[in-house]
Amino acid sequence: MKKIFFVLAVTSTIASGALAGEAKVTWQEPEKFTDIRPGNETRASFQERVVKDFDQFFVDMAKKLPDGVQLDVTVTDLDLAGDVNGLYSTVGRDIRIIKEIYWPRMSFSYTLKNSKNELIASGKEELKDMNFMSRTGMASGRTNFDYEERMLTDWFNRQQKIKIFPMK
Repeated sequence: MKKIFFVLAVTSTIASGALAGEAKVTWQEPEKFTDIRPGNETRASFQERVVKDFDQFFVDMAKKLPDGVQLDVTVTDLDLAGDVNGLYSTVGRDIRIIKEIYWPRMSFSYTLKNSKNELIASGKEELKDMNFMSRTGMASGRTNFDYEERMLTDWFNRQQKIKIFPMK
């Protein structure tokens, strides 16, 4: 299991298209995250899917940055929306129950550098979306992590709106 996470951490660097910023995502000890548990699939395949989808979220956000800008993110904790509880299962498979009391949360640090490797911004974030079920807005619809994607997209857009992150 630890080998899988090491491989995921090492290989989760993804660069976006040519005329846009780039993103590099590192997952710090995902086996210790608050909630990255599967409902109805193996733990390894679910966690691999989580890493792949979240890496893509950051790549998509980085595409909104100017060319040559690098966003480096180190994910330190993740608590997916909902809860996987053995009390809720069908035919021996656990399911994730989404209720307002199980809001998504994510902790990460980031650095943003220009093409000359000069620091533009850095910080640590503790995101949470307690109103995740009441909010309007469209996620991409290509993952099962719509609430988390919207939370991250809102954070990124706020960073650009208040001019911490540059716009393309």
